[in-house]
Amino acid sequence: MARLILFNKPYRVLCQFTDARGRRTLADFIQAADVYPAGRLDFDSEGLVVLTDDGRLQRRISDPRHKLPKMYWVQVEGIPDERALRRLERGVRLKDGMTLPAKVWIIEPPDMWPRMPPIRERRHIPTSWIAITLIEGRNRQVRRMTAAVGLPTLRLIRVAVGEWGLEELKPGEWRETPLPREGKEEV
Repeated sequence: MARLILFNKPYRVLCQFTDARGRRTLADFIQAADVYPAGRLDFDSEGLVVLTDDGRLQRRISDPRHKLPKMYWVQVEGIPDERALRRLERGVRLKDGMTLPAKVWIIEPPDMWPRMPPIRERRHIPTSWIAITLIEGRNRQVRRMTAAVGLPTLRLIRVAVGEWGLEELKPGEWRETPLPREGKEEV
């Protein structure tokens, strides 16, 4: 029987099971045999990672052709104006080409766990939070997109992948969840 695991990846944890440099990895938290991440989450990002031992499901989750939405809560430096939000929604030109359209909106600061170490704070520069949903997953894409519109990312938390969300998982916690039903559109 195939397994599906939802994991809340802490800040500064590699999204792999080994590291020659001795950094924390998934193996420091997940003691489940033969499961692998369906996609990546940067070392300095936090939040939901989906793991499975089913190669077909892993490809369906991580392959951009399937356009599985991924939602992030992003703390940015500055206050986004309508122009910046519309640019993010329409797509932003990055060095590796134009991004696909995204869903973007301002959110209230979420009630999240504290990050260790905390983000840098500048006394005279405000921060704000946006939610962004993408259907592609380029390397450090959210950070590059927000920087391109003048809103550097300070903290990035992935809160959902397709139908799966963080829910009550605290950093470093994981749980098994039922596999999606065959033919379901989200995956």
